[in-house]
Amino acid sequence: MDSRPLLIVDGANVVGSRPDGWWRDRAGAAARLRDALAPLADRGLPPELPPPVEVVLVVEGAAREVPGVAGVHTVPAPGSGDDAIVALVRDAADRRRLVVTSDRELRDRVAALGAELHGPRWLREHTHPTP
Repeated sequence: MDSRPLLIVDGANVVGSRPDGWWRDRAGAAARLRDALAPLADRGLPPELPPPVEVVLVVEGAAREVPGVAGVHTVPAPGSGDDAIVALVRDAADRRRLVVTSDRELRDRVAALGAELHGPRWLREHTHPTP
């Protein structure tokens, strides 16, 4: 059993939370987010989330081909990114799970499964460079 907390990031939602031109290169924006998340695996997000942390970035659409890197596992959603996130939360019921999204419907779905919730701003405060 893995005792590390599981940080699941709704890639499309977090990337889309900042109007920085991400729509011109969705895969590039997802890759930048992935790279900003990588240090969190070893560093955690003190004080809320001490290390080590398993970091999962759920990607969909044009960003589906973005590969994982050391510290960040990418999950290409075969359909809905929200459904993939719910499945990850459900499959890790014995672990602490934190989901980063501002999607209200998704927040309700994963909260019902016992996940903790944070928005993109919370994540940006802990990542450098900012996604």
